[in-house]
Amino acid sequence: MSNNRHPDTLTIVGAGIVGLAAAIELQRAGFNVTVVDREGAGAGASKGNAGHFATEQVFPLADPAMLPKLPGMLLDPLGPFRIQPQYFLKALPWFLRFLHNMLPSRRANNSRAIKALNQGSIAAIKSLAEFCGCEELLTFNGSLLVFEGTSQQEVHKEFRAYAEAGVEVQLLSGDEVRGLEPSLSVNITNALYFTHVGHTEDPYRLCLALEAKFKQMGGEVVTEELVKISSSNTDSNIRLETNFGSHTTERLIIASGAWSKPFAKQLGYSVPLETERGYHLMMPQRSCLSRPVASYNRKFIITPMQGGTRLAGTVEFGGLKAPLVEARANCLFPHAKALLPELFADASVEDGERWMGFRPSMPDSLPVLGRSQKQSNVFFSFGHQHLGLTWSAITAKLLTQEVLGKQADIDLSPYRIDRFS
Repeated sequence: MSNNRHPDTLTIVGAGIVGLAAAIELQRAGFNVTVVDREGAGAGASKGNAGHFATEQVFPLADPAMLPKLPGMLLDPLGPFRIQPQYFLKALPWFLRFLHNMLPSRRANNSRAIKALNQGSIAAIKSLAEFCGCEELLTFNGSLLVFEGTSQQEVHKEFRAYAEAGVEVQLLSGDEVRGLEPSLSVNITNALYFTHVGHTEDPYRLCLALEAKFKQMGGEVVTEELVKISSSNTDSNIRLETNFGSHTTERLIIASGAWSKPFAKQLGYSVPLETERGYHLMMPQRSCLSRPVASYNRKFIITPMQGGTRLAGTVEFGGLKAPLVEARANCLFPHAKALLPELFADASVEDGERWMGFRPSMPDSLPVLGRSQKQSNVFFSFGHQHLGLTWSAITAKLLTQEVLGKQADIDLSPYRIDRFS
C-alpha cells in the first residue's frame, strides 16, 4: 500500500461487490482510493452468490410466520435454515434480537427501509455496469417463484402480499409458467413472475470487471489483511496495521461483509452481526432457463450461469471458522432434479462443485450504512446479507453522497451503526 500523503486519501476495507462499487463511485468523486482485502477482488460471498438482483425481496427475514417452524428448521441438518448445535449459545443473542424484530411496528419500519434501498438499486447497477463497460453481464427479464401443489388460497395470499407492497408481480398458472420456461416440471401449479428484476450469469466476472475499471481509473487494490485500526479525534489520520505493515489514510470505509464486526468493535461499536454460511452447488449442465427460478416449497433458487446451473439458497449459522459441510450443498441437487427433471435426468450430485460463502446478517435485515457518529472520517457499508449484489451500486452511490457531505437521496437514519445501542 502506498504511504504517499494525499489530501483526499480514502481506504476501503473489503473488495467484495459492495466495496468495489463504492471504490469506483468514490474514485469518480475525486478521492485517491485504495481497497484492502485479505483475499482480493470478489473472492468471498460475491463470487458464489445466486447472481440475482432481488428487488422483489421487500420483507424482512424476521417473520412471525416462521416461529412455529423455527425449532424444526434449525434442528434439521439438511433444512433450508439451520444452526450448528455447537454454535447455538453464541448465536442466541442475535436470535433474541431477530425475534424482537418480528414485532409488527419494527417489521413495518424495516420493510420500508428495505424498499427505500430497492427502489433505486436496479437503475444504479445498470448505470455502474454501463460505466464499467460490462453491461453484457446483466440480464433483466425477471424471475420466478414457483409453487408445487400449494393451495390456491396460499398462492393468492403470497401474490397479494407482494402486490400490496408495491412489487411488480404477475400470478401465473402452471401452463403459463411452462410457457415461459418449458423445461420446468409439470408438478409446478403456479408461479409469481417478478417482472422488474434481473440476474448476472457470472457474479465473479462482474466483480473482476469492476476491479479492472477501478484500477484503470488509478485506484489500487492491495491484498493484505487488516489487523488493527487506530483512530483518534485529535489526529485526522487513521492508522491501519496489516499483516504487511502500517499505513495511514485520511478516510476509512469498512465494507468487509461478514468480517466487519471486529473492525466496528475497534472503532467503538458493538454490532449484532452474525455469519450466515450460504452454500451453492454448481452443476455443469447448461440449463434452458432464461431467468432465476426460486421454489416457494423447497426454499432454494436455480440461476442459469455461464458455467452451468447454480443451485443456491440454504442458510446455516455456524460462524467463520467451521469447515464446509458437503451435505448442505449436496441436498440442493434432489430439489433441482425435481424442478428440472429432464436437465438432470442423467446427472449425479458428484458432477457438482460445492462452495460456501459467508453472508453478513443483521437481525433487522438492514445494512449498516453511513458515517460513524464517533469519528467523522470513518464510514460503514456492511451487513447487506442476501442483497449484497442487489444493493451494491445503490449503497455505493448513497455512501459517496455521505462522504462528500451532501444530502443523500434517501434518509440514511434507519441504517446508522448506532441504531442497536
